[in-house]
Amino acid sequence: MTRIEIEAHGGPENMKLVERDIPDLLAGQVLVRHEAIGVNFIDTYMRTGLYPLPSFPSGLGGEAAGIVEAIGEGVDHMAVGDRVAYCSGPIGAYASHNVVSADTLILLPTSISAKKAAASMLKGLTVQYLIRQIYPVQAGETVLFHAAAGGVGSIAVQWLKALGATVIGTVGSEEKADLVRNLGCDHVINYRTESVPERVLEITGGAKVPVVFDGVGKDTFEGSLDCLRQRGLMISFGNASGPVEGVNLGILAAKGSLMVTRPTLAHFVATREALENASNDFFAVMSSGGVKIGAPIEYALADAAQAHIDLSGRKTTGSLVLIP
Repeated sequence: MTRIEIEAHGGPENMKLVERDIPDLLAGQVLVRHEAIGVNFIDTYMRTGLYPLPSFPSGLGGEAAGIVEAIGEGVDHMAVGDRVAYCSGPIGAYASHNVVSADTLILLPTSISAKKAAASMLKGLTVQYLIRQIYPVQAGETVLFHAAAGGVGSIAVQWLKALGATVIGTVGSEEKADLVRNLGCDHVINYRTESVPERVLEITGGAKVPVVFDGVGKDTFEGSLDCLRQRGLMISFGNASGPVEGVNLGILAAKGSLMVTRPTLAHFVATREALENASNDFFAVMSSGGVKIGAPIEYALADAAQAHIDLSGRKTTGSLVLIP
C-alpha cells in the first residue's frame, strides 16, 4: 500500500508518500481499501504536535471511506465488499488501505457516496455531538457559530436551520458570507470588519445568546464570552487559530456565571452504540435533505501536504478529500 508518513512533528514539508506492506489482520479487524480520505484540522494538530503522536514514523488522518477487502476472525457484522466509513482512527487514513477495528466502522447507506462520506462524517458527527448532545438546540433559539463557512460550520448552519434555530454565523470574507447566507444563515458577521460581540448584541436586541460554538480558539475566545447571556455556555471545540491558554476562571463569574467546556468527539462515540446512534442521526438529516454535502475539494494522496497548507491558511470552504 501507499501512505503518507512523517518522521517527526513539524510542517507540511515533513509529509512523505511511501510504500509499506499491508499489516496482517488481527481478530476483530478489517482491511479497508480507501476510495476517499477526509482531511481535517485535527490532522494538522497531530502533524505539528499540538496533539502529540505516540511514535514515529507515523501516518496521519483518521477518516476515510471505501470497500472492505478482508475481515479478521470474529467479525460477523460486515462482509467483504461492504461499503464502509470511519472517522475515529486508527491514525493512518492518509493511505490507499488501512487496517481498522470493525467496531469503529459504519456501513454506508446506498444514497451516500464514498467521497461525501469521507468529506463529512467526522464533521457531521462533530456537529451532532455539539448541537444534539452537549447543547440540544431547540426551535426558536438563537445561537452563534464561528467559522460558519468551514467544513463543520457549513454542516452546522444547515442542521441548525433544520431544527428551527436562528443562526448567527461568523466568517472572514464577503465571499464566505455569501456562501453561508446561501446555506440559510440568518445573520452573518464578518469578523475582520465588524465587532462580533457588538453585532450579536444588536441582532439579539441586547439579550445575547445562550450558547456559542467556537472551533477557532485563541482569536475568538474572549469575544465569544461577551456574546453569552448570563449562565450561557461556551463550547470551545477546536484550535484553528491556536489553543486557548491562560484563562482566568474569574472572568466567567464576572461575565455572568458563564460555563465553558472543551469537548472532543471521541468521548461522545466511545461505544459502538453511541457511534451508531450519532451516525444514524447524521445520515437521517442528510437523507431528509436537511443537510446537503457539496462536492468536496479533491487532492491526490501525493498532494496531502498542499491540502494541509490550504486548510491551515483558511483558503478553502467546505470539505477536502484525498483520492488514493
